[in-house]
Amino acid sequence: MRTLHHTLLAATPGTRHELVSLHYGRPGGRKAYIQGALHADEVPGLLVAHHLRGLLASAEAEGRLLGEVILVPAANPLGLRQWHLRGYQGRFEFTSGENFNRHFADLTEPVLARVQDRLGADAATNVALVRSALREAAAELKATTPLEDLRRLLLGLAIDAELVLDLHSDGEGLLHIYTTPATWDQAELLVRCIDARVALLAERSGGDPFDEACSMVWPQIAERLPAGVPLPPSCLAATIELRGEGDVRHDLAAQDAAGILRLLVARGIVRDDHAAEIPPLRCQPTPLAGSIPLVAPHGGMVVFLKDPGAEVEEGEPIVDVIDPISGQVSTLGAGTTGLFFARENRRFAVAGMALGKVAGTDARRSGSLLSV
Repeated sequence: MRTLHHTLLAATPGTRHELVSLHYGRPGGRKAYIQGALHADEVPGLLVAHHLRGLLASAEAEGRLLGEVILVPAANPLGLRQWHLRGYQGRFEFTSGENFNRHFADLTEPVLARVQDRLGADAATNVALVRSALREAAAELKATTPLEDLRRLLLGLAIDAELVLDLHSDGEGLLHIYTTPATWDQAELLVRCIDARVALLAERSGGDPFDEACSMVWPQIAERLPAGVPLPPSCLAATIELRGEGDVRHDLAAQDAAGILRLLVARGIVRDDHAAEIPPLRCQPTPLAGSIPLVAPHGGMVVFLKDPGAEVEEGEPIVDVIDPISGQVSTLGAGTTGLFFARENRRFAVAGMALGKVAGTDARRSGSLLSV
């Protein structure tokens, strides 16, 4: 295993932040990339990465690594330092107010300019040419702030991988993933390996998150190519929500790390002659546009009437918002029939706050589909 230290652009004199990446196996072949806690206050991803590094080290020592796996155990050194008045803010950068998981570069145009006259009838050759062009385009990205530099570095580490996993967590909830419809045939195996309960699909969720910057470039290039020039979707990138922010437990993290390793084995990146059977699929994919949020109409105490995992009918009561001064009680019902899979972990809301999500089968929303 090689450890690389990537120094970020400094915002002010005398300050320094670095991103650390762990490289298992040998570069030049099949490649997987996994990162924890791009939202720095979502700690379950950090613990899963801690357990996963031991599994990867064993696989490497035993000669079972057939490709390269890059693990970034803490993907956001900027967010890790953002403590203020005993509170922790790892989702938004203090300086700009931007979400750390937005505004990643779309490399479609620079890559297309490099390869469109070089691609031909052989799909494997085309994939190799595009991967090389992705590396070149990512290496040319510029940054003028530490946040831009962090995004540039992360994308450069991941952009040519065939598998990209971005580990996050919700407030409270079931294990679920976000990915694209184009890669569902590959993502189904991921869902089975980690035993996810919800799979949310969207071509473009809005805001240019990290996973889509890695995966959507492939279909976007493919749709611009003439007939007879094949380019299959060659990067499965997914955001994995590791239940809730408070689910920081060794048993859960070990289970999730084992599930990720199971996926690496199933995809042929790691060899395991005694691999356990892959669990059956526990959910069918649903559109991200069918995930309907419960929004507080006013501020007040938050009292949930249902727990994550409840199957609900449209209109069925899920949460009360209670104004402690006026006594007003607003009961919010499910906006769709489906699975109540995630909810807020704070118990006092401000007006307009999203309190929970129900995954339905009807795509009812449009525009930006992700939370702020």
